Amino acid sequence: MWLLAMFDLPTDTKKARKDYALFRKGLLENGFHRLQYSIYLRPCASKESAEVHRRRIRAFLPPEGEVAVLSITDKQFERMEFMLGKLRECHPQMPNQLELF
Repeated sequence: MWLLAMFDLPTDTKKARKDYALFRKGLLENGFHRLQYSIYLRPCASKESAEVHRRRIRAFLPPEGEVAVLSITDKQFERMEFMLGKLRECHPQMPNQLELF
């Protein structure tokens, strides 16, 4: 399972930029990786693990802006298609899914 955090946060004031930086830092400290500028993702071993990370995101939400969190299965994630323009040469490096057997 994959957890995607998508956000649109203001950066028009010094405080807003600080809130943005703290939110982004919180995502990185919780194992999220940048997919695009305002889209971060992380693999989760189960629905319970995904819910833990949802609660963590709620704990460091900034006071302004919008954050959306989406859970998708490994099957849905593998069907994601990256389309690149001529100026880009490679897609972002995806973290490896944790496998426990």
